[in-house]
Amino acid sequence: MTILLEPNILSYDDRMGRPSLSRTRAIEIAADLRSSSFQAWLVGGCVRDLILGREPMDYDISTDAGLDELLKKFPKAQLVGAQFGVVLVDGVEIATFRSDHSYADGRHPGRVVFETDPKQDVLRRDFTINALMLDPLVLNSPYSSSPLYSQVVDYVGGLADLQSGVIRAIGDPEQRFEEDHLRMLRAVRFAARFQFQIEPATLAAIQTLHATILRVSPERIRDELVRILTEGGARRGLELLDKSGLLGDILPEVAAMKGVAQPPEFHPEGDVWTHTLIMLEGLQSPSSTLALGVLLHDVGKPGTSRVADRIRFDGHVELGERIAREILNRLRFSNAEIDQVIALIANHMRFSHVHQMRESTLKRMLRLPAFEEHLELHRLDCSSSHGHLDNYELAKTKFEQSAPEELRPPRLVTGADLIAAGYAPGPDFSRMLELAEDAQLEARIQSKQEGLELVRTTFGPPGVNR
Repeated sequence: MTILLEPNILSYDDRMGRPSLSRTRAIEIAADLRSSSFQAWLVGGCVRDLILGREPMDYDISTDAGLDELLKKFPKAQLVGAQFGVVLVDGVEIATFRSDHSYADGRHPGRVVFETDPKQDVLRRDFTINALMLDPLVLNSPYSSSPLYSQVVDYVGGLADLQSGVIRAIGDPEQRFEEDHLRMLRAVRFAARFQFQIEPATLAAIQTLHATILRVSPERIRDELVRILTEGGARRGLELLDKSGLLGDILPEVAAMKGVAQPPEFHPEGDVWTHTLIMLEGLQSPSSTLALGVLLHDVGKPGTSRVADRIRFDGHVELGERIAREILNRLRFSNAEIDQVIALIANHMRFSHVHQMRESTLKRMLRLPAFEEHLELHRLDCSSSHGHLDNYELAKTKFEQSAPEELRPPRLVTGADLIAAGYAPGPDFSRMLELAEDAQLEARIQSKQEGLELVRTTFGPPGVNR
């Protein structure tokens, strides 16, 4: 892949829009450091993104100023890594030049040496495209005639790799990944997000060391996985996880989808893995729960596949719920995230019945939390297989036309009403409440009295043995 760096990319013309507050603050901080004769460079992802014409999410500055000097100059700075010489000033991370040594745990350096040479700071970083340096004050020249990339300090060939669309480890790739195993997932994430290739030696090192990813904390793996799924290029990310060997380490249940055939009359696209990849490719700026729901909605199919009159997956939804819960708990997702993903899996097959649903049943489905995610998962599911969207269109229309008070009106009959009418709480209590609410949602009752009469007609008067 070749990235064309425009001659005047980011020379601050109208394409860039107005500078962000963090960019403005980074420029001010750099000027402040320079006024005291310290070096101050923008470094890392923000430089990469600026060169690619993207507005960085945050700005990092590296400097030869030591921690004591930084705290003296910025007394309100937050210490975010004292042992690494890192502080946070108004959302801008400032770090003292350093080299890292003795990675004992495969994640963090056991010893750091503070440096005065910016090149030494660059050489400790992960990938060439993340090791570019730029004078922040250049960004304060809105009419500069020089292209921004021509003013970048590049010790490792990062500009050439940006131009070629390549993710390349700095130095010996196996050493880089032995130092920090999480870098293997980061390589996949960057390649997926930018649609880059992972340079062969870098990919080979991941394929050699992929199993070491299990030494990284589940929380760190979770965060990288979510970013792979939500930052763009989710399909590419999953394919690279598979190619690198990482998928079988962190998500063996997803790897099991490969080669699981599906009935061609419903899934002309191919096996469960292919179907899931196509759905991931269709994601547009998804939430983490929607992306995970897409990834895991058919995770129960490998364990339920059988051939009868055709290929069938009886019980795959229920098995999928259990497997997904195990995965999400293993990766330390929050209870709220787990509940939503499980709900997406549990309900994804219900859309096939929307034309036959009673009004009350349909309304109960439409009032599921974050129903928009259920809708989008179903749309992707259909678009990535048989292509029929009539159930989706009906559910979408009903949802858009239904006011919240129609889907969840105040109950005409409550538990307190049943008790006041003489019914004792027991096995039938919830069924009585559901009966009354169904009738209310279907407009068959209009008052509490009508609801109680319906309960008496169906379950008998209070005190009757049932």
